[in-house]
Amino acid sequence: MSKLFPKSINLLPFKLLAYAAVVGGVATAGITYYATPSYANVGYAPVQPVPFSHALHAGQLGMDCRFCHSNVEKSGHANIPTSQTCMNCHNQIKTDSPLLAPVRDSYASGDPVPWVKIHIAPDYVYFNHSVHIARGVSCVSCHGKVNEMDVVHQAKSLTMSFCLDCHRAPEKFIRDPKLVTNLDWKNPEGEKAQIEQGKKFVHNWNVKPPQSCSGCHR
Repeated sequence: MSKLFPKSINLLPFKLLAYAAVVGGVATAGITYYATPSYANVGYAPVQPVPFSHALHAGQLGMDCRFCHSNVEKSGHANIPTSQTCMNCHNQIKTDSPLLAPVRDSYASGDPVPWVKIHIAPDYVYFNHSVHIARGVSCVSCHGKVNEMDVVHQAKSLTMSFCLDCHRAPEKFIRDPKLVTNLDWKNPEGEKAQIEQGKKFVHNWNVKPPQSCSGCHR
């Protein structure tokens, strides 16, 4: 038998075990990273340095999303408001509130308020807010009913399949761009009318959401 098989064959079981350990480790790491990423963390609601209630500001007071997120129509990123934006109102309203101390300190020092980011796209994903807003994709489609949240949380999974659901059938989601920040709006004529009107928008605006890998992974 020794003439049929070289001595190196004795190492084969150890090699197979080593390969299995490497493959198993890579598979475990991949599943951990891709199956449980922060962008799929529905319900994530970190404690913020200032307890800002969107239910009060955007809901009860009816403030437009773009008052604070002022660059969302022209920038790839939805900017976080500066302390100057907050102080436009709070230099007269609740001027001595201890809860607003971080805002006042930020305004005085020029250092940003250390807000904790909630919606985080992976580094390998390209997403442009202005393109979606310009083509009638409402804030509510990705962020949920923020105008009803005292504490903002991640309402949607933001996974690849979530994005592709919209890219494959944009007529179900797009609306008149004038209505993108109206988070309570639903087509009053129902789902069928939404799809019919959405198809007209898709045709008239030449909406062609990418479905290939290069569309989002650049």
